[in-house]
Amino acid sequence: MALALSALTSVQAQEAPAQEGLKPVKYVFLFIGDGMSSPQRQMCDNYLQAIGQPGLLMNSFPVKSPTTTWSANKLVTDSAASGTAIACGEKTNNGRIGMDASGTRNLESSAYVAKKTGKKVGILTSVTLNHATPSAFYGHQDDRGKYYLLGLDLITSGFDFFGGGAIDKHGDKRYKDNIGDVYKNTLKAGKDFKGDVYDLAKGEGYKVIHDQDGILNLKPEDGKVIACQKEGALPYAINHEGGLTLDQYLAKAIEMLDGDDGFFIMCEGGKIDWVGHANDCGSVLNEAIALDKAVKVAVAFYEKHPEETLIIVTGDHETGGLTLGFAGEGIKANFQLLQNQTTSRDRFRDEIYRIEHKKDLTFDEVKPIIEKAFGFKFDGPADDPMTVTEEELKLMLEGFAKDKKDYHNKALAPVVFKVFDKKVGLTWTSGSHTALPVITSAVGVNADFFKGNLDNTDISKKVKAILQAK
Repeated sequence: MALALSALTSVQAQEAPAQEGLKPVKYVFLFIGDGMSSPQRQMCDNYLQAIGQPGLLMNSFPVKSPTTTWSANKLVTDSAASGTAIACGEKTNNGRIGMDASGTRNLESSAYVAKKTGKKVGILTSVTLNHATPSAFYGHQDDRGKYYLLGLDLITSGFDFFGGGAIDKHGDKRYKDNIGDVYKNTLKAGKDFKGDVYDLAKGEGYKVIHDQDGILNLKPEDGKVIACQKEGALPYAINHEGGLTLDQYLAKAIEMLDGDDGFFIMCEGGKIDWVGHANDCGSVLNEAIALDKAVKVAVAFYEKHPEETLIIVTGDHETGGLTLGFAGEGIKANFQLLQNQTTSRDRFRDEIYRIEHKKDLTFDEVKPIIEKAFGFKFDGPADDPMTVTEEELKLMLEGFAKDKKDYHNKALAPVVFKVFDKKVGLTWTSGSHTALPVITSAVGVNADFFKGNLDNTDISKKVKAILQAK
């Protein structure tokens, strides 16, 4: 590890890229797929092509560069350190938001640089607005779990448009957050509590809107806006629960922010990471496609302003150690089978858990839930890939037996997902982040500036240089 950390130090010391030859850019879009690396992007392409559709638009960009992601103190980064690196251009320790590795010096993000140049700034995410990645663009805290304090940072940033998921812990006077395996008090006995963040935001000149119609009816003359759910993240795309989607928030942000000096918008697909932790391929697919729909909105704008717009797409790290194919077993990938999954792992597990406490429950009573969620056939023809084999049925019955013994085991759900993944031709090596490099793609003005082997800190350095180009 000493050698690896030495290498990290050398990366930190890199000079900011020179500005010679850069063209001024009026509009900058930065998309971040939390937990999205090359396997996730390739899986989506393989699936879309298998069902006769074009691949991800982000994958068609002319510039595609591998990008390393380690943090200042770990080979495997968390979203706080990687978000800070992408936003601010400096490595920091896992857990830090917008601060250096020591937790004593605030760092300046590309969003603040954009604001200084006169551009309006938008921060969008499918998770909560004070989660690690979005908060790295406006916040300065030594611990990513200080959600309330990050909420205060959000409103003091003065940024023009916040949209997507809620501000977490917005009204809690005293709370605890789970940081890894350690619970830490993030407020000092309530002394840091200044009031509900939403109410404070209104006092700082923000219009705070939580209802769908109110958000859709916003006009540029409404000024600074927090347009988000009142509580929680956006729904998982696979569950089709309705409500505004990330691409709709982006379309509204563009409408609100466009002006003489242009804008900088960071848009995060944050739930790719959440379902990657759950090893949920179908949900990863749907979350990545949801992010790509937002990219399509940006590309449509770029096509109207080709000489003024830059679009960058990257990931903060890979989640889950996703691998594609089982070449050693001679099994072909059947990515089109992913369309059979109709629900997220969380919802499926909860549906199973809801009935498993029932006395004298039989597996036959559980089968319809499994069939509906995955399209499995328990009595289908042998040549149908969705027919459950004897070996697969045995695994499911073993998981069911464990749950019958104690339904708190929740053993059946992960078994069903593993069976489904194998039929598709996918597997996972981890339930956590990995050190796999991500891909940074770019199109538009100065896109070539992002060619080559990159570190995640380079993204901020290059964006800052572009923002300040004359």
